[in-house]
Amino acid sequence: METEVTPGPKSNGVTNGGARIVDDDDEVLSPTDLSEMLAEGTKESHDRAENCHFVKDFLRGRIKRELFKRGTMALYYVYSAMEEEIENRDHPQLAPIYFPTELHRREALARDLEYFYGDDWQEQISLSPGTKPYVDRTHDVGERDPVLLVAHSYTRSMGDLSGGQILKKVAQQALKLPATGEGLNFYQFEGIHSHKGFKQLYRSRINELELDAETKEKLVANLAFGFNMMVREWGG
Repeated sequence: METEVTPGPKSNGVTNGGARIVDDDDEVLSPTDLSEMLAEGTKESHDRAENCHFVKDFLRGRIKRELFKRGTMALYYVYSAMEEEIENRDHPQLAPIYFPTELHRREALARDLEYFYGDDWQEQISLSPGTKPYVDRTHDVGERDPVLLVAHSYTRSMGDLSGGQILKKVAQQALKLPATGEGLNFYQFEGIHSHKGFKQLYRSRINELELDAETKEKLVANLAFGFNMMVREWGG
């Protein structure tokens, strides 16, 4: 699949395979586009997540360091599972949305855990009972029906590139973390020069996937189920 090259000296954005995309808001989306179906199908779960105690307290700057550390630990296991499954599956629908340099978060989370727990962080962390079902389901999906990973990868990445940047600022101030970024590597996408431009590219890639209506509905249902798992983990 080729990415359309936007000509002209004012092109700003990310590079992918020699192509560049610009920051603009000229996207025309249809209700049948997968990105729109995923947004609509998980709206209720997303609203619940935004209104759970953890997120509301977080956004108000009432976040305890120990809870933030546990959240970072949970994300490490979630992303480790998702990235492992995507890397191990030779599936035609995963290839167009495979952006390891831009999106993979496992190594960034490992650096954050080292900052919070020290050099022996791997001996200090463990998979919590609340996060384990989500991780197990990710591995199960990767083994049984890897195309379902498309929805998980897309939704998590788009959320991290959007709302995650707000959470980064709140956490830095509330926890008095260094301005140099230690403890917040998860939110720093060094391989992406324009968040808006990359999100447009990623959205176009997922909407161009050749999926029938039944598969799209299955993607939405599976994602909503996984989303609800994470909401329960944070007390939604």
